[in-house]
Amino acid sequence: MPHRSGEMRHVHEPPGTRVTIPMFRKIPCIHIDGTRQKRSECEAVEEMVLALFVNGRHTATATVSPGGLREFVTGYLFTEQIITGAGEIESIREDKNRISVLTTNPFKTAVTKKTVLSGCGGSTSSIDTGKLPVIPPGFSLSAAAVTAFCEEAIPRGTGRVHTAALADAGGIVARAKDIGRHNALDRVIGHGVLSGVDFTTACALCSGLISSEMVRKCLVARIPVIASPADATTLAADIARETGMCVIGCVRGDRMTVYAHPERLSGFMASPE
Repeated sequence: MPHRSGEMRHVHEPPGTRVTIPMFRKIPCIHIDGTRQKRSECEAVEEMVLALFVNGRHTATATVSPGGLREFVTGYLFTEQIITGAGEIESIREDKNRISVLTTNPFKTAVTKKTVLSGCGGSTSSIDTGKLPVIPPGFSLSAAAVTAFCEEAIPRGTGRVHTAALADAGGIVARAKDIGRHNALDRVIGHGVLSGVDFTTACALCSGLISSEMVRKCLVARIPVIASPADATTLAADIARETGMCVIGCVRGDRMTVYAHPERLSGFMASPE
């Protein structure tokens, strides 16, 4: 499936969005090379603080990349289980550093307010797997497909921002960039919610470490596989093993490390050497 290249925010723009806000902005700086100093300009990653209000209540404060906030907020509300689908959103209003959402259930909001930092998600130090969905057996994909998806969707050598993507049998469905990998994942999940993507036959991709929060978000969406060129945490692997989710890290060429449920890779050897 073809997609746009460069620093576009998404493969598919959300409904009603026509303007792409740049990911970077030039700011003054001083370059130092040994004893030499030179005044110059450099491209820095844009960052904004966003206050989220749901049904009039302050629900979260997030530090995010600008633009594409409809997808981010939809994905966040979905993975936090405040909504179960796009049909429960009545309106989304964007102001400078505030976004207000009205849902069909005016009394539904997060249990507690929380601050979601750019590198972290969630408000608890542990996850109760008994309260999370279990991914049923059945869906699988080839190791070659995982490699191809990662090579297409996750650019190499981009240390400034994180990338997340969704792929299905037809290729890359959505891609987003953000200063936080959890934010980027919320963006592509939000795209899926708004576009009616079948998460049960999709694979999530991310550029950074696969954490327990990344696994939790995918489980809420019923996404059976997540893959990354980076590693996975021990807690992410533990949760995935208990819930039927396949976690794949260190995807580089034809090499990868499967941390949980390798049977979701077609052609997997039952007793590898």
